This record gives sequence, structure tokens and C-alpha cells, in this order.
Amino acid sequence: MNSRERVFALLEGRPVDRVPLMPITMMFAADQIGVKYSRYVSDYRVLVEGQLRTAERFDLDFVSCISDPAREAGDLGAPVRFFDDQPPAFVESEALLTDKSKLLALKVPDPLSGGRMLDRINAAALLKEKAGQQTVVEGWVEGPCALAADIRGINNLMTDFYDDPAFVTDLMSFVTEVAIEFARAQRDAGVDLMGVGDAPSSLVGKRIFEEMIVPHHRKLLAALRSFGLKTRSHICGNTTKICEARAQLDYDIHDIDSPVSLEIARARMGPRAIILGNIPTVSVMERGTPEEVRAAAEACYRACGSNHIISAGCEVPRSTPIANMDALREFAHSLEDARLTPV
Repeated sequence: MNSRERVFALLEGRPVDRVPLMPITMMFAADQIGVKYSRYVSDYRVLVEGQLRTAERFDLDFVSCISDPAREAGDLGAPVRFFDDQPPAFVESEALLTDKSKLLALKVPDPLSGGRMLDRINAAALLKEKAGQQTVVEGWVEGPCALAADIRGINNLMTDFYDDPAFVTDLMSFVTEVAIEFARAQRDAGVDLMGVGDAPSSLVGKRIFEEMIVPHHRKLLAALRSFGLKTRSHICGNTTKICEARAQLDYDIHDIDSPVSLEIARARMGPRAIILGNIPTVSVMERGTPEEVRAAAEACYRACGSNHIISAGCEVPRSTPIANMDALREFAHSLEDARLTPV
């Protein structure tokens, strides 16, 4: 099996030759080609080179357009600060919607209009051209809670859940439309799989997640499926309390970060959920030994069973030793010819 065949077989419930290997690499990938991160996030050709080089070096089963959370928000007009060798960032006090009334004037931007969304679309097209017959090409959008936080300010949004839930509903309805149009354009450029990053969802309680965030994920998921895309849910942090709700959303892949016990995640999400993760990013990937990486990868595999994808819990830190990434690759290949059949 090539990488594309392997991932699609797993997602479609068919036997695979080994568990796929799909760790998120962003700053790590930029470092593999010796470029400042500012270039990686601003020039799609640099991002593509970093992704291709990293995937080839470590036998990863995908390449991804992910780089930072500021593309959609930036094209909406949010102030974004750029740095020489770090990811772009938002400033809470300068949030686009510090004044909530400005939401009424916002329009869904055209992803092809020449902003930072277009740079990601160009990355998707070039990745498809270079690797798309052999490797899964992953696009990326900000999820409803994440993009709402990006343009409202995360502290303001957390207060809004209690003080102005009607505004939150309107805001998330709007940003979901932004995500749908951005995803459509990336699909047209050639992506197979759409990642949906929604990190702030780990900060809310179960009730708020289920009542105020899940409906917007359902709308987004329906659109992604209508586009013919496979789907991936990435929520950083401790999502133990919302595991059941995440499983009911039925994304094709559920990223589980290292604060969550995989035994608990598997029990709550059921045997058919495909779980990605969750080797600790810092204590094991960045600071551990190759032996500790292999042991952690095996523990994750044993906890999840065959419906599993090998990965760190979140982004692989840029200072992760090469030997530790090699250990991930070696563990994945140790499962070859197991003829694993998903549950």
C-alpha cells in the first residue's frame, strides 16, 4: 500500500498493512529545510517544500497545509502580528470584534481574492500536483469556536457564552460559513482530507460544547461531506469531558491530545472511532529518548486497537530530536504486514 491507499483504507473500514503515521509538523517542517517560520507561513512554495521533505524523510502518510490559525481571521480584517521565526499571533486587546456590533458588517471573504487564504489554497494545489497520487493531501480550516475566538478575542468569547449566547450563535453561524467556503476552495484545489482545528472548545464545559458549539460543527461536517472530503477533528487540550459528544459528531479522525487518557477516550468514543495520538509532545517527543518514544507509541496503539493513527498529541515541537521522529517511523514500520482490520 502507498500512503494514500493506507489512510483511505483505514477511514473506509478496510484492512491496512500497518497503522498510518500522521504527526502534525509545522515549525519542525520549516526547520527541516532551514527556513525561518515567517517564510513558511507566507510563501506556499516554502510550505510545500517543507512538507514534502519531512514526509519523505520520516515516511509520513500525509502532507498538510496547516501552518497557523490566522489565515481566515486575517482575511476578515483582524489585526495579525507576524514574527521572524514564530507563528503569527493575535492580540486580545486589538480583536476585530472588540465591538460586537461590527459583526453585522462582516462579509464572508472570497478565499481566492488574494489574501492569506489563497496562499493556503495554492499550497493545496501544489501538494496535490507533487504528491497527491501517493500521499493524502490535507487542508485545514479553523473550527467554529476557534475562528470565533480569533476575531472576538478568546477572553471575550468565554464571557459571551454566559452573557450573550444569542451573539455567540450569530458569530458562530457566520464563521462556519467562512470555514465552508474556505474548505470548498481547498477541495477544488485537490485536498482529500479536511482538518478542523477548534482548540478553544477544550476550555468550555460539556453543556456549552453540546448546546452552543456542536450544532455548528454539524453544519460544517455536512458541507465537508457534500464536498466529498474525509474529515479530521483537532482539539488541543483536555477534552475528556466532551469525548462522547465528539464521537457523536462522527468526524473520520479524532485527534486526542496528551492530557486525555486514551483508555478513557476509547471507552467513551466507542470502538469504531478512529483515534489519532496521543504521545506527549514535550515530555516524550521533545525531551524523551527514542526508546521512550517507541514505548509511548506502543502504549497508544495498545490502548486504541486497530482504529488508530500514530501521532503526537499535538504539533511535534520544532526541537524534537531527529532520532525521536525516526523512532516513530520505526514503530509504524514494525506493524507492517500485520494485516490490521479495523473494528
